[in-house]
Amino acid sequence: MPRPDPELPPAHDAHLHAATLKRLEQSSGRLAANAIARMDESLPWYRAMPPENRSWIGLVAQAGIAAFTEWFRHPETPQAISTDVFGTAPRELTRAITLRQTVEMVRTTIEVMEAAIDEVAAPGDESVLREALLVYAREIAFATAQVYAQAAEARGAWDARLESLVVNAVLSGEADEGAVSRAAALGWNSPEHVCVILGTAPDGDSELTVEAIRRAARHAKLQVLTGVLGNRLVVIAGGSDNPLQVAKGLIGPYAAGPVVAGPVVPDLLAATRSAQAAAAGLKACSAWQDAPRPVLADDLLPERAMAGDPAARDQLVEEIYRPLEEAGSALLETLSVYLEQASSLEGAARMLFVHPNTVRYRLRRVTDVTGWSPSDVRSAFTLRIALILGRLAAADPQS
Repeated sequence: MPRPDPELPPAHDAHLHAATLKRLEQSSGRLAANAIARMDESLPWYRAMPPENRSWIGLVAQAGIAAFTEWFRHPETPQAISTDVFGTAPRELTRAITLRQTVEMVRTTIEVMEAAIDEVAAPGDESVLREALLVYAREIAFATAQVYAQAAEARGAWDARLESLVVNAVLSGEADEGAVSRAAALGWNSPEHVCVILGTAPDGDSELTVEAIRRAARHAKLQVLTGVLGNRLVVIAGGSDNPLQVAKGLIGPYAAGPVVAGPVVPDLLAATRSAQAAAAGLKACSAWQDAPRPVLADDLLPERAMAGDPAARDQLVEEIYRPLEEAGSALLETLSVYLEQASSLEGAARMLFVHPNTVRYRLRRVTDVTGWSPSDVRSAFTLRIALILGRLAAADPQS
């Protein structure tokens, strides 16, 4: 940022300008000390800071006054004020001191310098020094904004890379303690309930998509880690035990097409399981053309199993077939016959030589045991696939 070129005193007043400059040089140390004392008196956050950071702030204040003196000496020479002033402090200081605190620091220093104008300026040169200080204060404000904007851009780019690493690790099944540490650095507070939402990413700037997800997450009071990987928009959401509700709250930024919510898992390390289920569901979703949007990965178990997902096959066997088998052969037999008879109570009762009410009772027991109702068309399809897989597993225990 070039230095301003305010109007200087006319030539016949040059001696006043020289005298003011000399007095300004002699007073710079005292002005810096007064600015530090004023900060210590009026800024509680400054008093609470570690000595190291306070010393850096003192150097910044001294550099600001020195840079003003040099600018007042040669206003026609373009130099970068941000380099003159903020280059004395380490880059980490922008993390330790907020933009608001920096503005307060600059304001305090400028106020101290303004209060000393009548004392520092040569008689008759007060208005020139005051005008120069006002212009310089404006440039310092711009320089402050520039420094923090650059720091925010660098931090944002670094955070985006970290977030992408975490999301990719979860999706690829490589999540470990390193991924957990990186997520913590991004503000992930280890919520108890975590799920992964997958869908198609919209065309255009992926950063805008990610920011839209974050806005939706803040509205839904969720923690999220998100990223666009290829043509997929991946969201790791924490803070709710209802994955369908989570997906509905975050669905806005997704492109047209299926959106699949993986099951809830206890933490980020286990999120790989949710991500794999969601990915398998997204792959198999084309087989269920009337699937709701969003849809749970567990509601796609039949399609996932038929598409070759071993986790879905195991889940159907372990959560449907095994419990029915353990509940007694009557339930398995009744369910099988009922499905073969096109869900006819009377037909199943005739084949089983029992009363229709007995069939009805046993089907209610099937629902109680599995959570799937044989009278519902979609549930009946899931139950049928579970029976087939269970029988295949029973016939070949090594499979």
